[in-house]
Amino acid sequence: MTDVPQGRAGGHGGDENRAHEGRAGEGGGGGNGASAGALFDVSRKTALVTGGSRGIGFMIARALVAAGAHVIVSSRKTADVQAAAAELAAIGQCHAVPADVSTQEGAQQLAAEVRQRFPALHILVNNAGATWGAPLEQFPAGGWQKVLATNVEGVFHLTVALLEPLRAAARAEDPARVINIGSINGIAAPAVENYSYSASKAAVHMLTRHLAKRLAAEHITVNAIAPGPFQSKMMAFALDDPEARAAIEAGVPLGRIGHPDDVAGLTLFLASRAGAYLTGTVIPLDGGITGCN
Repeated sequence: MTDVPQGRAGGHGGDENRAHEGRAGEGGGGGNGASAGALFDVSRKTALVTGGSRGIGFMIARALVAAGAHVIVSSRKTADVQAAAAELAAIGQCHAVPADVSTQEGAQQLAAEVRQRFPALHILVNNAGATWGAPLEQFPAGGWQKVLATNVEGVFHLTVALLEPLRAAARAEDPARVINIGSINGIAAPAVENYSYSASKAAVHMLTRHLAKRLAAEHITVNAIAPGPFQSKMMAFALDDPEARAAIEAGVPLGRIGHPDDVAGLTLFLASRAGAYLTGTVIPLDGGITGCN
């Protein structure tokens, strides 16, 4: 999730429920030269992706489903999330649970639904988000309240509400994973006037580090992905305009916007044995925007 236009925008029992038991030499044991396939294996793992009905959330959910994980996708809009889950169910195991994580009550209700389906939750992707853009001197109080409630408080409340199933899935050699979706707008000041959004994503990055420090001893890793420009509803105002898109791509050292495979690959790394020894990191996924400038 990156730059936004002026004005308001939003949006952003059985074997399947057992904790994933890694096998020696297949990515879950001591790590003595596992195959590449085993290193990135997330099959039989359970996952929740918030904001999973579109954009980066849908890209992540699709990657996990295609890789064999059993996934719940959630978002505020019932019709949208049900349609997304139906599309993903054609390639694997996926279910929809509508929810609004911008309130503590909404986060707790979603967590209760998840715990019913998944007594052990291996992967939590906190992707749901909101944004607001307005000129500095006209930026309204409401443009802070909803954005911070969804982007920061929602991440915190949902993670806390799901600690029980995350702990049930956690293993020393194969931790439970929390993956927060931040933004390069929380690393470098953006050109557009999305003050509450950039501040909220910087807060997500610090919350990621703080939670990682607290939960490491419980074998729960917490990392963040900070995307640059990807095709999404949030970026449609710019990427659907050929001139604006060309300008954005020109500002990316690698010369293009992100593809679904880019976020899929990083997610599978963080969710699998390959990323088991990583916690407290914020990884820019931006084609070099923050690293090369």
